[in-house]
Amino acid sequence: MSLPNAPVERIIRNAGADRVSEDAVEELKGAIEDLAAELAEDASEMADHAERNTVKKEDVEMAVNY
Repeated sequence: MSLPNAPVERIIRNAGADRVSEDAVEELKGAIEDLAAELAEDASEMADHAERNTVKKEDVEMAVNY
């Protein structure tokens, strides 16, 4: 998975930064992708536990709040 740079830069700017280095965008991108992969794995485990093949919104919500 690879997120585009522009939305990640926008997240940093919306957090209050006036200028954002390319290295900062790449670092945050990596962190977001790692966190998303971890949450997706947890959500998949929640669906498995519920004996479903489909990951549902509530699985993701439980993974986020886990």
